[in-house]
This record gives sequence, C-alpha cells and structure tokens, in this order.
Amino acid sequence: MAGQDTSRREGENPHDRGVPHVWTARGNIGIPEQLPGLGGKVVLQVALGTEHCVLLTEGGDVYSFGRFPWRPECEANRLAVPTLEQALAGLNVVSVAAGSHHSGAVTQDGTVYMWGENSSCQCAVQGQSQVPMPTLVTISDPETSPPELAKTVQLACGEQHTLALSTRQEVWAWGSGCQLGLVTTAFPVARPQKLEHLAGRAVMQIACGAHHSLALVRKPWPHEKRQNSEKCHHCHQLLLTMMDKEDHVIISDSHYCPLGMALTNSEHKHPAPKPDHHPGEQLPPDRGTDAGSSELPQPAQPQRLLDKAKEMELAQPPDNPEDGETPSPQQAQGGVANAMKARSSHYPDEEAVKAYLRKLSDNSQSDPSVKNPHPPNPPPLPASKGAQPPSPSSAAPSTFNNLVVSCASVVGERVAATYEALSLRKVVNYYYPSPGTVATCAGSSASGGIQHKETREELVKMEECMLDKKSFSLGDIREQGSEGMCRRLSLPGLLSQVSPRLLRKAGRTRIRSVSLTPTPGSEADAHLPSLQTELWSWGRGKEGQLGHGDVLPRLHPLCIKSLSSKEVVQVVAGAYHSLALTARSQVYSWGNNTHGQLGHTESPTVMPRLIKIPEDVRVWDMAAGQGHSLFLADGESLQPNVYYSGQQMLQEARNTDRGHSCIQQPVLQSDCSKLGYINSLFAGGQMCLALSDKNVMGYIASLHELASSERRFHCKLSDVKNQILKPLLGLDNLASILGSTLSQLLQDTASKFSKLCYLIGQHSVTLNKFLHSSKDVKTLVMLEHSNIFLDTFKEYSSSVGNFLVVGGFQALAKPTVELFNRNLQTLQQLSEVTDESIHAADLLHTLFYMPIRHLHEYARVLLKLATCFEVVSKEYYKLQEVSCQCEALGLYLKKKRKEAECTYNFWKTFPGKMTAFLTRHFSTDSLRKPERRLICESSNRGLTLQHAGRFSINWFILFNDALVHAQFSTHHIFPLMTLWVEPHFEESSSPNALKITTAEEQFILTAASPQEKTRWLRAINQAVDQALSGAQDYLAPGLGSSMRAEPPISRTASYTFYKDPRLKEATYEGRWLAGKPHGKGVLQWPDGRMYTGDFRNGLEDGYGEYIIPIKALKKNDHYQGHWKDGKMHGHGIYKYATGEVYEGCFQDNMRHGHGLLRSGKLTSSCPSMFIGQWAQDKKTGYGMFDDITRMSAVICPPPTRRVGWSWPWTSQAPSSAAAGHLIDQPAGGTGGEKYMGMWLDDARHGNGVVVTQFGLYYEGAFSNNKMAGYGILLSEDDTSYEGEFSDDWTLTGKGVLTMQNGDYFEGTFSGEWGAGIKVAGTYFKPNLYESDREKSHVLKLGKLAVHPDEKWKAVFDQCWSQLGCEAAGQGDVQKAWDNIAVCLTTSRRQHKDSPDFRSRSHAQTLESLEVIPQIGGPITLDKYETIRRYLMKACDTPLHPLGNLLETLVAVYRMTYVGVGANRRLLQQAVNEIKSYLTRIFQLVRFLFPDLPDGDSLIPGTHSGKEGDNEDGDFAEHGVPVITSCGLLLPVLLPRLYPPLFTLYALDNEREEDVYWECVLRLNKQPDLSLLSFLGVQQKFWPVTVSILGEKKEVQSVTKEVCYASAIESLQQISTTFTPADKLNVIQQTFEEITQEVLTMLQEDFLWSMDDLFPVFLYVVLRARIRNLGSEVHLIEDLMDPSVQHGEQGIMFTTLKACYYQIQHEKLT
Repeated sequence: MAGQDTSRREGENPHDRGVPHVWTARGNIGIPEQLPGLGGKVVLQVALGTEHCVLLTEGGDVYSFGRFPWRPECEANRLAVPTLEQALAGLNVVSVAAGSHHSGAVTQDGTVYMWGENSSCQCAVQGQSQVPMPTLVTISDPETSPPELAKTVQLACGEQHTLALSTRQEVWAWGSGCQLGLVTTAFPVARPQKLEHLAGRAVMQIACGAHHSLALVRKPWPHEKRQNSEKCHHCHQLLLTMMDKEDHVIISDSHYCPLGMALTNSEHKHPAPKPDHHPGEQLPPDRGTDAGSSELPQPAQPQRLLDKAKEMELAQPPDNPEDGETPSPQQAQGGVANAMKARSSHYPDEEAVKAYLRKLSDNSQSDPSVKNPHPPNPPPLPASKGAQPPSPSSAAPSTFNNLVVSCASVVGERVAATYEALSLRKVVNYYYPSPGTVATCAGSSASGGIQHKETREELVKMEECMLDKKSFSLGDIREQGSEGMCRRLSLPGLLSQVSPRLLRKAGRTRIRSVSLTPTPGSEADAHLPSLQTELWSWGRGKEGQLGHGDVLPRLHPLCIKSLSSKEVVQVVAGAYHSLALTARSQVYSWGNNTHGQLGHTESPTVMPRLIKIPEDVRVWDMAAGQGHSLFLADGESLQPNVYYSGQQMLQEARNTDRGHSCIQQPVLQSDCSKLGYINSLFAGGQMCLALSDKNVMGYIASLHELASSERRFHCKLSDVKNQILKPLLGLDNLASILGSTLSQLLQDTASKFSKLCYLIGQHSVTLNKFLHSSKDVKTLVMLEHSNIFLDTFKEYSSSVGNFLVVGGFQALAKPTVELFNRNLQTLQQLSEVTDESIHAADLLHTLFYMPIRHLHEYARVLLKLATCFEVVSKEYYKLQEVSCQCEALGLYLKKKRKEAECTYNFWKTFPGKMTAFLTRHFSTDSLRKPERRLICESSNRGLTLQHAGRFSINWFILFNDALVHAQFSTHHIFPLMTLWVEPHFEESSSPNALKITTAEEQFILTAASPQEKTRWLRAINQAVDQALSGAQDYLAPGLGSSMRAEPPISRTASYTFYKDPRLKEATYEGRWLAGKPHGKGVLQWPDGRMYTGDFRNGLEDGYGEYIIPIKALKKNDHYQGHWKDGKMHGHGIYKYATGEVYEGCFQDNMRHGHGLLRSGKLTSSCPSMFIGQWAQDKKTGYGMFDDITRMSAVICPPPTRRVGWSWPWTSQAPSSAAAGHLIDQPAGGTGGEKYMGMWLDDARHGNGVVVTQFGLYYEGAFSNNKMAGYGILLSEDDTSYEGEFSDDWTLTGKGVLTMQNGDYFEGTFSGEWGAGIKVAGTYFKPNLYESDREKSHVLKLGKLAVHPDEKWKAVFDQCWSQLGCEAAGQGDVQKAWDNIAVCLTTSRRQHKDSPDFRSRSHAQTLESLEVIPQIGGPITLDKYETIRRYLMKACDTPLHPLGNLLETLVAVYRMTYVGVGANRRLLQQAVNEIKSYLTRIFQLVRFLFPDLPDGDSLIPGTHSGKEGDNEDGDFAEHGVPVITSCGLLLPVLLPRLYPPLFTLYALDNEREEDVYWECVLRLNKQPDLSLLSFLGVQQKFWPVTVSILGEKKEVQSVTKEVCYASAIESLQQISTTFTPADKLNVIQQTFEEITQEVLTMLQEDFLWSMDDLFPVFLYVVLRARIRNLGSEVHLIEDLMDPSVQHGEQGIMFTTLKACYYQIQHEKLT
C-alpha cells in the first residue's frame, strides 16, 4: 500500500498500531471498547454512517459492520463483528467513505466502488434502489477527446449524494439535491458530473453532511487571478462599497453575497427527500416543514429594493438599535413564518446610510449634510410565511457623482481630486443587504429555541476580520478578482460632519492593517500543503450549516468569507453542522446546535465561531456525528486527549421522554486516555471511534512529541505575529520614527518571520497527516527536505541580526511602549522573561531571537527518534544526520547572534575610539551596513602599516566582508573576496609582517607579536573563506567538509576599480588569481563599454567580446575575437555602428594581417567589400576590392553600335599616318567593378587587375589609387589598348589600340575610355596582305598582374604563425604539432555550443587529429595512405590550422572569381592561382611530415620494400604510386574551387563550344548504323545485336542510341567529377567499356589501332552529348598530374581532345 512502512522498528508488533476502539454517544460516554474480529490487523482509516461502519486496514482490505438494510441476508441481524468485503479483496483500496446509508471505496489506481442505499442514485447506479455489493463507478471527463477517466483520491458521502475529488483537484458529484452544486434541474443524477463552479480552483479536501457539502480550496495565487467584474453575479450589487471607519472612509471591494443562488421553479417540484429519523432522536424545530417554502426563497424584483430596504431598516425600534428582541412563545411556535425580522448591515454608521438611501429615492442633487436625517418611522413590515428576501438594485452611475460632489463641499479639493482619479465605471455604491430568512433552533429543552439574529456588533466584528480580499460569489475562478488588485482608498474626513465619532478617540494611535502572508510559489509549497485556503459550502442551509450568516440554500459553491484568513487545514461535516480546523489548532463550528455539538452556546450559529475550549489546548483532529463532535488535542503529557461535545443520554432516565442531555462545551474524556496514543477520531450517526497506537520503544511517543512541539511552536509564532508584529507595522508614524532604513529592515525581518511561521504551520499540518498514516519515518518531510527548514531559519536569523546591528531594537522600543500603553506584560509573556525591570529593547531582542532556540528542540526529538532504530539502519543514519545539522545550525546561529551583538556594541562605542581629528573627518554612515559584522580591529596597536610615520594614524578594521584601512581623513575599503594575505618573509622586513594583496595595490602590515600575526592571519583567511563560500560554516563534524586552512588563490569575485586609470569606475566580475583578473570574466565601464571573455594577469587575453557604445549613432561597435595583453590580437569580427563589418586578423587593437571588410547597411549584399592584407589598420599588400555600386565614367559600347572613324576612308596603305578622334557611342554604365592587386596605405598601388560588370578588363600599374603607368585595357568585343595611363580609364601617352578585326593604331593617345579619345599615330591593317599578317599585334594577358605566389601571403603567414614558425619552413616540427593540439582543444572549447561546429567537426574526428601521426623513415604506401587520411580530416575541420587555411583560401578564391570576377580573361590567372595554392600548401605538409619527398615525380617505397628496376621508365604506367602536390592535395582543394573555376572555363570556351554543340545536335539526329557509317567505323565494329533490359534485340537501320550504350553512359559521368584524375579514370573506363563490347562481338583477342579506335570513340563522344566538353578538356589539360601525361591515360585524353576538335570541323554533308 502506498506509504506503508516497510521497515520494522525494534520490538514492533503489527498488533500495536491502528487499534480501533468504539463507543456510542448516547450510551455511557467514556467507556470505549476495542473492536473485536479484526485479528490484529492495522486499521488505517474508518468511515461511519448512521448505523454502519467501514474500516480500511493495512494491505488494502475493507471491513464493515453494523446494519445493512441494502443486503437481504443481513437485514434481520445486525453485524457486530467486522466482515471482509470480498468484492474489494485484492483491489488495494487506499480510502473509504460512508454516507448515512451507503459506502464507497477508492483503489490505488483511482477507481471508485460504491454500495448501499441508492434511492437517490447516490451510488451512481441507474435503476436500482439498493446496491448490495461494491460496484464500479466510472468517472469520465467528457471535455477531453477521447474522454479520459478521472482518477479519484478522496470520496465524501452524504445522505443522498456523493462527492469525489480527483487527482486534478476537481470535484465530481452525483446523487440528488441542491447539495450537488451542479448546473442541472433534473434529479437524481446517476452519472458523475464535474462541479463547474469550482473549475480552475485547486480543491484540497471535501466533506459531506446530510444535505450540505464543503470543499477546502487553495487560494488562487496572484498570477491566477483577474480583475473583478463590476457586479456580483447573484445579488447584482456593486462589488465596491464605502463606509465610515473611525476618522476616515474605507472604499473596499470585500463584497459579501447574501443570496447565493435560489432554486428555480422546476427545482421546487422535486424537493430533496427528508432524512430518516429514528425513534428516540430529537428533531430540530421546523425539520418537518416544507423545504420549498422555507429553505428556498425567491429573490425580489430589483425595483422594489429601495422601499423594502428602508422599511426593514425603519422597522427596528430606534431606542434599542444594538440588541435584538427575544421571541415570544407564539413566535417560536410559528417557526420561520412568524420569526422576528433581523437587521443586517455592513455599515456601522446607519444614519449616513439612511440619508444616502433617502437621497437615492428622491433622486435629488441636494446637499447630503442635512441637519435632521431621521425621517418619520413608517409602520413595520408585516411578516408573512411567504416573505421573500429583497434583492438589492443597481444604482445609476450618476449616484456616485451625487455622493462625491456633495462630499467635495466638505473636504474640498482633496476629495475632488480623488474623485477625478476614480473611474466612473468603478463606482462606490452603498447597498443595504436584505435580512436572510430567520430560522430558529432549540437551545435547550426548556426554552424551545434560540432566535437566529445578527447583531450590529457581530457584523462590525465580521467586517473588521474580513479586511483582506477573499474569494466571493460563485463561478469560475477566471471571473474572480485579484487580491493584489483590491482597491481600498482612505478618504480622511469625508463624512466628518455626519459622524460624531470623529471627536472620539482622537488621540488614539492610528493602526493600519498589515498583511504578513508569505508569497506562494516557494520551494516549500511544492512539498508541503498550502495554508492559504478558502472554505466553500453549498446545499441546504436551514440549520445554518453553510456558514454564510443566513439559512438560505445555495445551489452552487459559495466561499465562507469569515474563514478565508484563518488558514483552515481540515474540515468535517456532521449531519447538520460543520467544523473547521485551522493551522493554529483552533476549531470553528457552525450549524445546528440543538445538542451543543458546536462546542459553544453563542448565537447566532449561522456563522463560524470558535469552540469554547481551554486556551492552551491545541486541537489537531476532529470528527462530527449526528448530534455530537469529537476533538483530539495535545495533553499535558505526550499522550493526546479526547474532548466531547454534544448529545448524550442520562443513565437514570434512558426510557423517559426527557432523558436527553447535552454537553455544550467540549469536555475531556478521561477514559480515552487508557486507549494509548490516539492518532485519529471518527464519528457518524451516534457512534464514536478512535484509532490508537501503542508506544513501542518510545517511537510513537517521540512522533507525538515532535508533532506537539511543532504545533506549540507555531501557535507561539502566530501569537507574536498577530499581537506584536502586525500592530507595530500598522502604526502610521512608524516610518517617521524609525527612518527609511530601519523601516525596510523591520519589514524584511517581519517578512522572514512570517515565512518561518508559515513554514512551521505547514510542517505541523504535515505531521498531523503523518500521524494519521502508516507513520513511515522515511516519509517525514523534515528528513526529505531538511534544507528548506535550515535555509528558512538562516534567512530569518540573518534578518534579525541585520536589524540588531543598526540599533533597530533600541529605535523600536519607544513605539512599542507607546503601543502597549507602557504595559509590557504581553511582550514579557511571549518572550518568556520573568524580570519585569528589563528594558523594552532587550525584550524585543529576546523575543525576535526566540525562534532560533527551536532548532535544538528539533535536534533533541530527532535524536530521540533515531534511538528507536538499529544503528546500522538507513533511518537511524538519516535521523541522526538531520539532528546534527539542526544542532550545528543552532550553534552557528548563536555564534552569529554574538557577532551581531558585538558589532552593535562596536558601532555604539565607535566615536570614542577615534581621535578628535579623525572623528571630524570620518563618518560611520559609509561603513555601518546591516549585513556587516565585526571580526577584529587594531585599536590596541596590534597591527600597523610597515614604515608608517610616528604620528600617522593607521587603523585596521576587519569585517566579514571587507578590510577597512582608516588613515587620517580618508579610509579605504578592501573587499575580502578580492583580498589575499600571506606571511611576508624578507630580510629587510619584520618577521611578523603580513603581505596584503588587493585588486589594485599591495601593502605590508606588521603585527606586534608572533601571536598577533597568527591571530590576524587566521582571522583574515577565515573571513575571506567565509565570504567566498557564503558563510556555510555550520556543518557538523563528519557531515561536511572541514574549513580550509587558506582560501583558494583562484576565486570568483566582483570588484569595482577606483585607482587604475584604464579601469577606473569599471566593474569586473569573474575569476581572479592572486589579485588580478585571470580566467573568464565580465568587465563593464560606466559609459557602457563591456568586455566579456578571458583574462590573464589582469588584462584581456584570449577569446572575448567587446561592446563600445557610439552615442552619436545610438548604436554599438561590437568586437568578438581574440585578445592579447589587453588588446585585440588575432582573429576576430568587428561590427561597426556604421554598418561595416570586418572579419580577420588584429594586432595591437588595429586591423593587421588578412581580413575582410564589408561596407554598407546590408552585410549580406553590401555595396563594397575588401578582402586582403592589412597593416597598421590600413590596406597594404595584395587584396581584392569589389564595389558593386561604383559607376565609372567608362562606357562599354557593344560591337553593334560602333559608328566608325571621323576621317574619310582613303586608298592609302595601312602604314600611312593619320590623326583624328575615336568616337564611341554611349550604351550604359559599368554598374560595378572588382580590383585584384596591390595596396599601400588604403590606396591601390602597384600592379593590379580591374574587371567591370560589362566586361572591361584592365591590368597594369596603379599609383595613389589611380591607373598610372603602363597597362593593358580590353573591352568585351576584344578591342584592346596597351600603353600609358594617367588616371582611371584615362589614356595618356604612347600606346597601341587594336581593333576586333586585327587592325591597330600605334601612336599617342589622350582621353578617357568611352568618352572620346584623341589619337596621333599610325593606323595598321595587317589582314589586307598575307605578308603583313605576321605583324598582327598579339596580347599576352597576365604579365602585368600580381604573380600568383604573391597573392594571399598573409593567409599563409597566419597558418605558419599558428604552427609556431616565424617564417615559412622556419620552426620546430614538434612544437608545431603541440600548437596544433592546443589550437584544436582551445577552439573546441570556444565553439562547443555552436551548431555549425557540432555538425562539421565531430568529437571523434577532433580527438584523432590531436594525435600526432607516427611517420618515420622512408615513405611507404601505408604511411602515404596515413598522411592522406590525416590531411582529409584536417582539411574538413576548420578548427585545424590546415582546415582553416583551406577554408580561407576557398573563400577568397570564390570572392575573387564570382560575380564581376567571372570574366573569361581571368581564367589563366585563376588556374595559376590554384597551382600556387598547391605548391604552398605542399610546403606546409612537408614541414609537418619531413619524410615526404620533395618534387613532383619521386617514388616512395612499396609494401614489400622492393625497388623498381625501371630507372628511366614511366613508373605510374607500371602501377607504382608517385607523390606529387597535385595527387596529394588536388582532391582536397579542387572540389571546393570547382564552381567558379569551371564557370571561367565555360566563359572562355563559349564560342567554340557553341560550334561543337551545334554539330553534336545535328549528327545525333542520325540512326546508329548511319552515324557509324558516316564516321567511318569499320563494319566489324558495328553491333549486330544489343541487350536491352536483359533481352537481346537486333540492330535495325532505324535503331537509334543503343550501340555502345554502356560506354556512352560511362563517359557521361565525366561531368560529375571534379579532379583531373577522376575525369581521366572516367575516360579510361569508357575505353574499357568499348573494348569489352568489341571483344564480345569479335569473340577473339583484339588489339586496337588508332585508326580503328578513333571512329568508334568519336561515335561514343557524340552520343554522350557532353555540353561543356571543351571546358572539361581544357581543365584536364591545365591541371593534369605531369606524371600521367605520357602514360596510357594521357593517350586516352589525347584521343578525347582530338574527338572534340574533330567534331567542330566535321563536315555534315
């Protein structure tokens, strides 16, 4: 069973627990008898009906005894011995319940079983009046889809209904009557339905009386509430009210609904059946009257409210307005119909209300301050049987205007301003609640009944006890108000002229109501029950059992407001009365008091009242029956006492009619003390039952002692809170007396006290439930969550200590004495001080520290519990551990109290310890902080500053958080968290010296003696260690780590610099090492600058993020990257506030090395971009600049728009001289250009290349950011100029201008390209004569561009630097490998959370790269393969230096040759750049693997170690691997560079590929045989049959594209490969496929000749239809490994190349 104790204590017997004892309330009270027939089974729970009982035993079995009229076999006989319910055997029942005549059980899986009387479907079975055996009840939630079964945790049964509480804290109901609370008019309800009016509320407990229901609900938390609606949903009254309160007006929203909900006509037709009363039972008066006429009144019409309210008010005799009249016997006989009309009001000042009502009725605007507000009294309202309670009406919005405007004449502008601040929709309205239907109940047999009447004093008391906002009305919680939004406005003097009470108590101290309820949602709330509860009731209320102040029925749940602040933790329901137990062990009762079962004689009984029980008796369990109540309370000893109140029968008059007696106040039942340690009480009908335990090995007694001690402690704390704290905090002038600081500290102390009190209350309730259960010590909350209790005590002790240090108790003494009128008896009693002469401050001091002593009580009782278990058991260890923790914390808090007292005395005598000069210049305000505690100080000259002058004053004060050095008029505060101390050993210093290191300075202190040195050294180290660890020094020995001898030299702390010029007023928070920031940290300046990252020796060093606010732009500069010695150094990303972004290398806070700068607002499509080398924050070296918005003056004319020359054509020879102007027709702007060349000081300087968007190409010299010097300029139509330039696109000087057709000018040029050029020179036309063709001017591009090896030198230098080399190849190989491992580890830590790096670099790959490949000796195939695999992994990982290098090269290559850079004239430069990459990367690889041979054709060793004997032959042809840079690195590099490179090839070969493709398309129109014949393929190579999908078919004359299909498919794969080696393998595979098919046709060995092979291969190439075959051929030719050029693959490639050119020149006819 859940919660069952599985560990047996020493000497424990199962028969010693859960022993039931039963007795009757109508027999000889005080003679309980043990219930026989259980065989020693442990009873856990009992439920009593009217004449039957159900018992739940350990193990989940259910027994029952009594009368069972629903079982035919048991109808004649009464079962006196418990009998097992066989139908429930094995179902593991965890809870049982009993109604008047039916029962229920809940199993562990949450299912419900019901049996018994079913006339009203209270067993949820349709069509049966009785259910003899337990039957399954299905509770399903129709709101879910599909419907889910609701799991039940508790059942409650009444006479005709049943309630179930689900695990979701929802209530389900079935049966009959208004006590169901359902929205239905059809009774009975056989199917369980959810109680919608409690939807959204957390129901904690349910209880059922005969015809009413109760639910204990957790109060909604602030975040679960919403604003109130304007009017109550039931009485339609405004939720805001206003009343005269002493000398001010209270505007409140604590509305109380007097009606609830009346029954409808349809419900009148089906009144609930009356309870069965057995002979001998005394019926309350009017029990037999019609429920429809007396209990179910209808609301009156709203328009009749005013007249009826005035009539009811004026019916009260004016001479006795306070007391009600005693009803006459005739009135008593008349029951409800002739009852005296009671007067009920919320307003103490009745005259103001009557004046307001009269003004409403007259609808006038007159002044309300009339002199004679009493109108003539009209005749009393006649009482009739059918009198209906009037329903208040809603006042018009103008009503509030009239009231406030009238009051404004009295209070002036202050009230008028208040009125303007109020929303007219949230009006303040008076309403006069109607009196409820008056009911009577018999008070004694002589009087016959007591009038239900609410006097004015009771209503005033009720109103004052309900100042806090409570839940109101009915309905969903989402429609309810928020306690945090409660509007209570005080308008002083608003009704001063109509309230003579303003002259009374004028000198009394004004006290405000202060709420000390802790905020919910703490850690304790997750493990302990809430005390913030509300009690809701509904059903029949004729006996006042609903507790709403009337006898009206309620169809739906309504909150009992008077109990909303009482912390109700348990509720039980008798047949016609109700009981509520609070956390303070007090019991409230209400309802039928015919037999004194309420425990008091006060009236009316329709409102909850405290039972009359001795003040020191603390009740912790209770039960209610038909006419009696039982209370279980703490006794003088550890054994609980039972109190009884209610009906009993006199022994000598048992057979007479007047043999009944009653006990109207709880009486101690002394005979119950013989039962042992009672843990639970149960009652029902006329029966009483108690479960008791025997005290085995003192375990039960210790548990009861713990629970009793906790209840006593909680009551003590509650008394202090209610009698001391709340009155003190409620003083209006308290803040002015104490000041803001002390007031805040007092509020904090009170808050912590309230939190502690609330926790103890929660714990006491948990202990009560623990005693009801199986009492498994492992489930004690204090053992499972001891940290909650220890932390709460620490927080409270700290707040009290802070209040003490600043002299709070001395300042609070005076208002305390004034509050209690100099009578401190209450304070002395609560403080447990007997000395009457003690000062009030000392009393408060003792009182506030009183709760700390309870820790020792915890330790004592828990240790006592531990002795009940074996020493080796887990229970013993846990109990002893928590006991030691409590004891250790108690001693620690006692030590802290002494420290606080010592600190207070120090500040008290502080001025006397200082010289007059020091006192004038030194104030304690800057040092005296509440949380600061004194440890030691050097006023006795025990510690001085080394080398201090004779007359200097150096005073050192050690606090728990700082070391203070006071010197003359200044003082320095050194926080302990950034302070290091160590003995100082130097020959020149004193042997008693101590070296103090702080964040910004160091100094030497000299102690007076070795003992003083040791004392100060130990005190400082302990103080520093406690400051770092949070003062966790209270752990008991053996339960925690011992205190360290010295605090750690490396620590985490926060510090604000005040001395360092660079860091002045900056705050650093992070890791420290010996006085310097070292490690991770955050540095923030007051101007908004902030650095987050790594520190080393006080400077930014490592990886970090830096933010610099730019106030002018209202944006930030943002840097993220590496630092060194406090400056940006290494790779980083700098985002400027202007929108520019720089990503690259830094040095000394400047851009230095390789970097990328994007300019423009949108970085993704920025207008300009520079990538290249930087030096001292300027572009210097090789770089590429791309400006897509640059609009040059150059015009690029298409060839079709050239208009010719300005001079006439002549027949002279081409060599003749001519002069004139070259005119170009404008055709549009360039739209952007890209520069690739050298830079100097942010300007283009040196050789470079410029290409534009429209095809202009320039290469040549630049100077000062201009084209200056010799250069070559080409346009898209191949017109070129080679000569001198003076500015961008400006020709100046000698040069040669060559036309597209080969004609050229040679001479002097002047002008801007595209805008007209002046020419003076000679015009040549070499194509006219064959002899002049050799004079054609041929341009060689690239000779004026930057050499490939000079490009991106900074990128390679950065890689060499990462390897630890100052220059290329100059460094230690072992150091380089170490740097690689460090780089990988550091980068992995920096980017461990980056998803990009997680996906691209797996942990296993990175770990394998950190291992150095063991390559020693001559290179073999295995070693070569190891190197190749390592390079593949390294280049795939950007965290590796080689991978980072490759990624950077790919980025710069794509940026250079993509976009505007995709110019066909750049192809050769792009190819040369790749070859340069291969050479330089191979140099890096050879540095890491020195055994790799140098050169392109060196042969490594083989597996067998044999050397080839071909010294001059082709080794690759014989299968021997050859190491070259291309073979090793090109497979890694080229796939990444392939897209831009192949684009350049396609652009360069566009014209010839167009010719090739036109021929391919035309030739492919022919059938296979025709094409073979056309190409000259011999017939023996013509396939006769081909296999298609495994089926052989003959080749016909019209067959197309079936011959050599496998070879064609192989060749088509050439476009899917990247490297020349892979493409050559595809070509070789194609030849092999051709050969295989020919061998299949010829059926004999065959050797190819080129004459035979070429036509066949030509056919395959044509049928393959490779679109960019020319680009593929040229790419292979340019990048092919030299070692294979003359081998077999070289010959095959030559054949493919010949086929390509053959196709272009093939004649189609």
